[in-house]
Amino acid sequence: QVQLVESGGGSVQPGGSLRLSCVASGSIFSILSMGWYRQAPGKQRELVAAINSDGTTDYGDSVKGRFTISRDNAKNTVYLQMNSLKPEDTAVYYCNADRLWEIVLTTRGYWGQGTQVTVSS
Repeated sequence: QVQLVESGGGSVQPGGSLRLSCVASGSIFSILSMGWYRQAPGKQRELVAAINSDGTTDYGDSVKGRFTISRDNAKNTVYLQMNSLKPEDTAVYYCNADRLWEIVLTTRGYWGQGTQVTVSS
């Protein structure tokens, strides 16, 4: 069982930045693949970014070049640095984890409770 707790959401103006954090417990963090998903009202949950245990990353097309996922195994934490935010980035952002990379990439695995990100002027 993996427990995930997100933080760092909030409101920001277009063009601004936020950094989300997700602390994991209940498993050996360094072997986990980690991901960030988001879900806007009326839309399906979509992959934002993912990182596996050896540092390989994957990004959704809409965030490439603007968002960066990273991990600190010593702190059991995965981060999502979000720059050049747009109104369409508004959503609840969820942390995701599993031992298997393909599980994280296919909207499965363990989930956090989510954190709201709102981009508005």
